[in-house]
This record gives sequence, structure tokens and C-alpha cells, in this order.
Amino acid sequence: MASVVQEISLKGHLKKIFGFSKFKGEQEEIIKNILNGKDTFVIMPTGGGKSLCYQLPALISEGTAIVVSPLIALMKNQVDLIRGFGTKDNIAHFLNSSLAKAEIIKVKEELTAGKTKILYVAPESLAKEANVEFFKNINISFIAIDEAHCISEWGHDFRPEYRRIRELIDQIGRVPIIALTATATPKVQQDILKNLNVPDATVFKASFNRPNLYYEVRSKVEAPRQIIQYIRKNAGKSGIIYCLSRKQTEALASTLNVNGIRAVPYHAGLEKDIRSKTQDQFLMEDVEVIVATIAFGMGIDKPDVRFVMHYDIPKSLEGYYQETGRSGRDGGEGHCIAFYSEADIQKLEKFLKGKPVAEQEINRQLIQEVVTYSESSVCRRKTLLHYFGEKYEQENCGNCDNCTNPKKKFEGKEDVELLLDSIIEMKEKFKAKHVVHVLTGTLTSLIKQYKHNELEIFGKGTEDDKDERYWNAVVRQAHVAGLLSKDIENYGLLKVTKDGRKFLEKPSSFLLTKDHDFKNPDDEEGEAIISGQGGTALDQPLYKMLKDLVKQVSKKENLQPWIIFQETCLSEMATTYPTTLDELAKVSGVGPGKAQRYGKSFADLIAKYVKDNKIERPQDLIVKSTINKSGLKVFLIQAIDRKLSLEDIADAKGLTMSDLIGELESIVSAGTRVNIGHYINEVIDDDVQDDIYQYFRKADSDSVETALKELGEDEYDEEDVRLMRIKFISEVGN
Repeated sequence: MASVVQEISLKGHLKKIFGFSKFKGEQEEIIKNILNGKDTFVIMPTGGGKSLCYQLPALISEGTAIVVSPLIALMKNQVDLIRGFGTKDNIAHFLNSSLAKAEIIKVKEELTAGKTKILYVAPESLAKEANVEFFKNINISFIAIDEAHCISEWGHDFRPEYRRIRELIDQIGRVPIIALTATATPKVQQDILKNLNVPDATVFKASFNRPNLYYEVRSKVEAPRQIIQYIRKNAGKSGIIYCLSRKQTEALASTLNVNGIRAVPYHAGLEKDIRSKTQDQFLMEDVEVIVATIAFGMGIDKPDVRFVMHYDIPKSLEGYYQETGRSGRDGGEGHCIAFYSEADIQKLEKFLKGKPVAEQEINRQLIQEVVTYSESSVCRRKTLLHYFGEKYEQENCGNCDNCTNPKKKFEGKEDVELLLDSIIEMKEKFKAKHVVHVLTGTLTSLIKQYKHNELEIFGKGTEDDKDERYWNAVVRQAHVAGLLSKDIENYGLLKVTKDGRKFLEKPSSFLLTKDHDFKNPDDEEGEAIISGQGGTALDQPLYKMLKDLVKQVSKKENLQPWIIFQETCLSEMATTYPTTLDELAKVSGVGPGKAQRYGKSFADLIAKYVKDNKIERPQDLIVKSTINKSGLKVFLIQAIDRKLSLEDIADAKGLTMSDLIGELESIVSAGTRVNIGHYINEVIDDDVQDDIYQYFRKADSDSVETALKELGEDEYDEEDVRLMRIKFISEVGN
């Protein structure tokens, strides 16, 4: 009878305080557990109603609930929200370094008087000796630890201060604990329970599946253009764009503004008042878009964020999941777009240099999981949920790019068998990279050390041109299927699971798909996926027609196709439909010179295609830039015409030689001819010039990396190859 009364009472409080008629998911059971004085651990995705799990019991319990929260900047929002449900402001307070001395005294007076039901504190404030002594003398109902993943070094937002919370609670006096997080892998969950020393806590784990969110990964090619086009097509909808650096948030926000989109940057380097104003502008919809570092969004109660973009690929899947979770919290649509490039991954790995070896290893594994998610052609939802220890049974979720544009499947039973056998033969003591190297016959120092090149399986996986990318896909898909596991404690060593051993005993059909190849523009299925929903879609039939035309023109001109127009130019033509030479000249990598020289047949073909297929072309596709590069371009061309040395030109503009060469590459790729022969003759031997020039005459692409491999990296310098490529494109292509 008592439980019935409590249930009626809880629902009554829910309606009276928050205005809801029923609880969501396991909220009611969680609240009962707290009210019964039991330690509680809640893993619930963003939008699942975590906050209410501690807010309601705090408001109806005797004493004050202390909520430990990591972000000072957002505590005010939480306090304002609670005060909105009550009649007096003293029902909720926060205590952190932003308060003046007089304000701190007032907060403590109201706590002592028993007027405050919820107190938000930063972990640093909790740790102050004076505060610990103060908390010993007030009636604390329970302590809630929000964003509890900050406790674990395996979490995406590790905070050393969080590791001391248990010690501080013991000093204050034993009270019930509730830890809450939206993102926690099984490893992070164990860390949290162990650090807080609550092994008997009741664990409530809601599904991580957010069925209303559409997940998509796009190639980071002209990302600002893609972002602007998407936002224009979704005018009036609120969104968040995440960047890794403060500088990038400001640059991208400026670009959006000059293109008519109301956007503001948000990062920890801004003044407190500006950050607060930015939050209010977003909540009041005075701005459409926030461009932010990861500091933004935690605790922001805006249920109708319709898109979350990652301009830079995130450092971990936990971070990605939490940030995408800020979209569609009301159950409505939420579009999650991540821009991916290998350069971003290399940048993240570069940041790890100088850190302790153990920390580097942990972070490399986290980054590798992001790579797996991005490059995999498996259902995004399945991959994401598998990472958090949840099995998604459906083969096609119908709400991610890989499911709405699926790649063709093929039988992979024998390759999965070979992979599992190889892992067992190597005693399950190696990471995926090493296993793949053995299968592809790649002779590394580690393989020599363990004499794995003497194994029968060495190089056995190279049939039918199967390469490292292919075998990485097999590893990933076998892992998601549960045939493999990664031993996280031991640097991600691959282990064959019970299901994997059963598969080896009785092999059955196993359908595979190839991973996306973001480096290869001919990966047509990948391009269809990259374009995704709501953005600008690549017109595949037109793209093929343009590729055929560029081959015809190249034969006529006796030049390689890439010298006429590169693949990226053709992709943009098949996206924006330029039908005049002026429009064609605005395509990135074309420019007026190439448009005049080669463009007429391409513009005519596109115009006919547009007319025949009654295509409505995108309007106003020119992305305005906040940076005026035309002045630099004119200066460089004039300086080169005066035959100044490149070193002098670089010094005059404060550029490195590599940056200067990059600027010249941009100029010639846009169709403008520059003559740097005078400089090349001074710094590169004639025979070296001739070798590189003749190489590009026959090459299938203008890749410097490929050129160095073909010519010999020990004999030829990358800078020389880049300079000769500029000379070649200027003389032959422009």
C-alpha cells in the first residue's frame, strides 16, 4: 500500500512542480531509489530527462541536494530553470568562483536557514577546505554528480578534479550518491563505480538509441560551402556547429554572417558576459547558429535544436555522441553531420605528442574509434550503439547515410575465417594494425621481431587486390557482429569471442561491405553518401557524362584528364550546374583561364542536361569570404613577374616557403599562369627538373605523394616536386 501511495504522491509532485502528467522511461524508479537512500548510477542519453531524476527528489526531500557540475558558465541556466518552477529564488543557488564575497555569504546564509533545496557547485568549489567544513554543518539530502564520465580518464572529457569527489564526500559525511552521465562505455562505467566506491549502486541504463537523429558523415571538401547550403535550405532552424579551436569558431561564424546567416561564436576564451549573452541569444532565437568549441551545450535546455554539425572531427565517440545528443531533444527531427578528413585525424594525433605514453595510447584508441565510425559503411546507429555496449538488432535503421544509401554487400565468410584464424595463430596478443599488416604481407619491424613473416598466413590476404583498407573493414565488421572484442586494458588487442569461435567451428554466410574511401573521388557510392540528405547532392549521371567529356578533350589535347579539370572540379560542376563560362570560372579549381580554354563544351553539356531534365539549379551558390585574398594574389603574381626570389616574396608577406608554395598552387589550379622558371633554374638541377616534368607528363594524377613514391623519396625533395608541378600546370594546363 505504501508503494502505491508513494507512486501517487510522486506523480502528484511531478504534475504540481513540473507540469508533466507522467514520467519518462525509468525516471520514476530512479527517483524512488534515491528517496529510499540508495546509491544510484544513471546512464541516460541527452534528452532522456536525466536532470529531473535529481531535481524532483531534491525538491521534495528534507535538506539540500548538492549537484556537482563541471561547467561554471552553465550553472546559472540550471538555477534559473529550477527557480522558474518555484515561487522563491532561494529554492536554488550555485556556488562557484564567479560569485563575489557578499554573494557567497548570502548563499551560505540561505543554505544554513534550510531555504535552498538544490545547490550547484563546481568540483573545484567543493574541494575548498572552507566549503567542506561548511557542508559538514548543513542537512544534505544527497549528492548528485552530473556529467560523471568526467571521472574516468577513458571518458571524453576527463577532469582530474572529479577524481577527488569520493574523498570529499567522505570528509563531509556519508550521504546517498547519484551519478549521472549521457555517455559511458562499459569501461567508463566501471571506472565511475570504482572511483566513487559505490559497487552496490543500483544501475539504471537507458538505451543509447536516439531514433529521431539522422547520422551522416561527409567528406571535408569545401565544408563552409556545404554548411551554408544546408542552413539556407533549413532556414529558421536552430543549430550548433562544433569546432576544435577557438580561432576556427570565430572564423566560421564570421563566414556564416557575411553569407546572411545569423551566427555567433562561443568558446571559453570569451568574457563571461559575452558567453552569457550568446547563450541567451540562442535560447531566444535571436541567432540561428552557435559555432562553438565543446564548452557549449552542456546543460543548455533548448529542445528544438534541429541540426548539430562537427566542422572538425571530434576526439572521441563519447564526445560526438553527447554533442549530437543536443539535437532533437523534443523528439522531433535532428540532423547530425560530421565532416571527415584524414588531415583532421593526423592533427588530433599530433596534439598527443609530449603527453605521457599511457595517455597517448588511450587517446589514440579513442581517435581510432572515431575513424572506424567515419569510414565504416555499416549502419551508423549500429556502430555507435555497439561502442556503448548495446546491440542494435536491425540491419537497416533507415535514418543514417549508410542505410539510406547502402553500399552493395558481398560474401565475406572466407575472409572472416582467415581473420579469426590469424588472430588465434598470433595468440590474440596484437592490435588490429599488426594483424592487418600480417595479412597484407607488410614487413614491419614488429613483424620481423616476432617472426610473423615466417607464418603461413603472412601475405595470404592479398588475393583479388585486397589491401589494408579492405582488411580494416573486415576487422570492424567482425567486431560489430560480436565475433571479435578489443581488450581495452591492453591497448586494444584483438580477441576472438565465444561467438567468433562458434563461427570458426561452423562457418556461415557473412555479408561484408567496403569502407568509404574519402581520398578517392571515384568512390561513387561514397560520394552519394557524402552528399547526404538536406545538403547539395552530387548528380551522378551528369558526373559520369562530364568524366566522359574530360577524357574526350584530354585525348584531343594530348593531355591527362586531370590537367584539363580535376575530379573535384567535375564534382562541383555536377552539383552546382554552371551553364555559362562566367559561372564555370567560379567553380573551385577552374578560374577564368581554364574556363576560356576548355570550358565551352562543358558549359554547353551542362546547359543541355539542365534543360532536358528540367533541373532547378541552386541559387546564389557563391560563398562570400571574410578574408580578402585577391590582394595577396595580385602581389604574388606581380612579384614573380619582376623575377623576385621566392624567399624574398615569402619574407615580405610573413609566409613560410611551404605556405607560399600553397598560395601559388591555388593560383595555378584556378587557371592563372605564373612563371617561376627563373627561381626553379637557380635551385633545382636541370636533370632533376627534366625528370619531374616528364613524370607529370605521363602521370594519372597531380598527387605529390604519388610522385615522390614513383620518383624515389630519398632522391627527390617534396618542395622541388611541388615547384615543378606549378611550372608544369602553368605551362601545359593553363
